[in-house]
Amino acid sequence: MKRKSGRTAEGAVRIAPHRRAVLLGGASMLGLAGCATLAPAGETTATGEWPAYGGDNRAAKYSPLDQINRDNVGDLRVAWEWQSPDAEVLRDHPDLAAGDFQATPIMVDGVLYTSTAMCQVAAIDPSTGKTLWLYDPGSWKRGPFTSKGFLHRGVAYWREGEDRRVLIGTGDNRLIALDARTGVPISTFGINGEVDLGSVGLQRELPDDPVNLFACTSPPTICRDVVVIGQYIHDRGVKALMPPGDVRGFDVRTGALKWVFHTVPMKGEPGYETWLEGSAERTGNANIWAPMSADDELGLVYLPGSCPTNNFFGGGRPGDNLYGNTLIALDAATGQRRWHFQFVHHDVWDYDLPCAPNLVDITVAGRPIKAVAQVTKQGWCFVFDRVTGEPVWPIEERPVPQSPLAGERTAATQPFPSRPAAFEPQGVSEDMLIDFTPALHAEARTLLAKYRIGPMYTPYTKTPTIQRPGWLGGANWAGAAVDPETGVLYVPSLSSVMALALDDDGKAIRGEAESEEIAGLSRLVPGPQGLPMFKPPYSRITAIDLNTGEHLWMKPNGPGLSRAPALKSLNLGWVGSTGRTGPLLTRTLLFQGEGPHDRRFGMKVLRAWDKATGAVIAEISLPDAPFGPPMTYMAGGKQFIVCGMGYRTMPHRLVALALP
Repeated sequence: MKRKSGRTAEGAVRIAPHRRAVLLGGASMLGLAGCATLAPAGETTATGEWPAYGGDNRAAKYSPLDQINRDNVGDLRVAWEWQSPDAEVLRDHPDLAAGDFQATPIMVDGVLYTSTAMCQVAAIDPSTGKTLWLYDPGSWKRGPFTSKGFLHRGVAYWREGEDRRVLIGTGDNRLIALDARTGVPISTFGINGEVDLGSVGLQRELPDDPVNLFACTSPPTICRDVVVIGQYIHDRGVKALMPPGDVRGFDVRTGALKWVFHTVPMKGEPGYETWLEGSAERTGNANIWAPMSADDELGLVYLPGSCPTNNFFGGGRPGDNLYGNTLIALDAATGQRRWHFQFVHHDVWDYDLPCAPNLVDITVAGRPIKAVAQVTKQGWCFVFDRVTGEPVWPIEERPVPQSPLAGERTAATQPFPSRPAAFEPQGVSEDMLIDFTPALHAEARTLLAKYRIGPMYTPYTKTPTIQRPGWLGGANWAGAAVDPETGVLYVPSLSSVMALALDDDGKAIRGEAESEEIAGLSRLVPGPQGLPMFKPPYSRITAIDLNTGEHLWMKPNGPGLSRAPALKSLNLGWVGSTGRTGPLLTRTLLFQGEGPHDRRFGMKVLRAWDKATGAVIAEISLPDAPFGPPMTYMAGGKQFIVCGMGYRTMPHRLVALALP
């Protein structure tokens, strides 16, 4: 049946009912379900703190601090460095690998708190970098948590009167509450300060050996005294029956389970009908691995959903597969679904939602809107009314190419937003090929002939098929930042290009190097003479006015391979580094580094950009390339900016910048 979209009399976009809904349901309730009529407004960065992973629960990555401004930012110097205690573990256990330091610290009540790649938790003096206490839950003893090794993104904080707690979801599936002053587990939380996330409230038992399969890698989100937590689940079908991505809410005081939301619905729950042939009962994933956001006043938490098992072949899960690839708004107190929107139906491209959506109040055509903006791997920014789930601008269901594989049944249509325009090139055509010189262009045409190409959502075939953007994005886990004063969103993105070939059963056709996180075998698409196949930029920063949906500016993020000796004479200008990291906004500046992935041409710097024009105002040298999004705070009357760094090798560290 062909699905169509249009405008209703109320101005909403008409989409197939199971694809966008503003309905209650889908949660399993335990204990008290009532929602308090009054709730705290939530922690913010207004007082010079950084109380949550994204600055606050809105994931704005914004602070109003302006002691560091365009006039003096070039004077920033390293104030202190803090090195991860994971190095000591590695010295004693040389069989283990370092992993990635992806954490962004928080700063509350005059103390900096961070997790490490191995899930140790540290309290740090924000002025000096001195460790105040360290808690090691021993999660590393189980081995690496993910297919990428050890990694973790941060902790959460809760306070009520004199009760101050730091909470972490660990790589070995424990939710732990620590006394923020001492680092000692809170004995009244769960059992001796811990809740077993590997067993409590799951609809399906975990396999006996969950190593590299099921873990917590992102910080919990705390809204209205409920700790909401999702999981990393290995994307490849490494077990016969993969665990589904159940999201759970726990009482922040006691650790008691309050509710469970099934992202793979159980029989009788809304969304089960989108899994044909009973496939919901044998499919896993659709988990929430990325950070979440929340509106403390509305009492809603926003969940960015990932794809079902496995990433690139859905022959065993016919149907649209709710709540895979879906933004889900839940009542934080009850776990009841308020609304949802599915971004990809029956995903076979690994286009999961990779980051926390940004919450911001905007004005569109004179109408104030409490909005939520979700950036995607595809290079789009979808914008909704975060109260109702109604799209701010029309979203159209358009026909897309269909899979020729005998075992696959792809969705007939996919949603395309009318605005904002895409911030990344989408799909592949010959006019996108590299054209630095006529010879390079001719060679690129010859190479391209080996692949199947097409528009966005071209499915994989037995011929290596190019996916652009690839599963690396577009946007990814570092997400976007948004200025609450102007409604302008700033999104860093990577122009990744991948290729994959599958047989009729979804098995990868050999000939490519095995990748980390996919259903089969994949590779980045090489171009002529070791150069990229396509024109630059290869990474960029895009500023989008969410009040109008218009792009304000786009700039390549760094010089990238234009620094290569063989290309310097071409005067290409900046073409964008192939690294990735996250943004930070202050009242006057945008801060953005390049990330650690571009080993040949990347630069170990943090840049300050003019928010209005995208001009680079200053470039601050760092001892290594920043990885997790930076953060800022005031301590002792001085503003600090802290960057985390460490990719696959030691040292992992935090580096604090301040004015001399």
